[in-house]
Amino acid sequence: MISIQNLHKSYVTGNNSLHVLKGLNLEIEEGEFVSIMGSSGSGKSTLLNILGVLDDYDQGNYYLNGKKIWGLNETQAAITRNAMIGFIFQSFNLISFKNAMENVALPLYYQKVNRKKRNLIALEYLDRLGIRDWAHHLPSELSGGQKQRVAIARALISHPKIILADEPTGALDSQTSLEVMEILKEVNDQGITVIIVTHEHDIAALTKKIIRLRDGIIGEVITNGDLQKYRDKVKHE
Repeated sequence: MISIQNLHKSYVTGNNSLHVLKGLNLEIEEGEFVSIMGSSGSGKSTLLNILGVLDDYDQGNYYLNGKKIWGLNETQAAITRNAMIGFIFQSFNLISFKNAMENVALPLYYQKVNRKKRNLIALEYLDRLGIRDWAHHLPSELSGGQKQRVAIARALISHPKIILADEPTGALDSQTSLEVMEILKEVNDQGITVIIVTHEHDIAALTKKIIRLRDGIIGEVITNGDLQKYRDKVKHE
């Protein structure tokens, strides 16, 4: 599903160049449930932007579903994102003047689905997420957990192959965070690859693979028996 080889990315600011990704190698199979962790400056956000076809890289290779992703213009990048990827953000990124149903339906608007049909589909997704009764409420009238459910419904409505979630529980309380993670687990159980960037150890422990970034490379991959040890450690902290 995702294959990254010797990936490099630098940012130039003024006379300075910041080398963020330094020859990163990564493989994520279809249907995996993965968390990416790392301290500030480790390259998490940069990697997520590249995985989401929001930013390009300088050297190396990125293959998404067998297709090399590099040097796409904005139209090509948008087509790739719309066909493959659903995004979930810490700050929800809902449009303030559109109600929950209209926010969920937005990806279908870009796919030229007519208003009546896209709104009916959006209602179905809100129903699946347990908030159909809030369909006609604005984001300002919703709790944090409700906003994130709307954001998840919006991410799912275009049938993506991959969900990229950037700190999806960062703005939520502990109980709501667990509810959101349970929803993402159900999404993954349907065969969708889910990749979460998080700094929260208890959230990472709920995924099936943990990738730790250190200084722009993969420092550690935690799976199988080591993952259970990690979960036990988090539980007792």
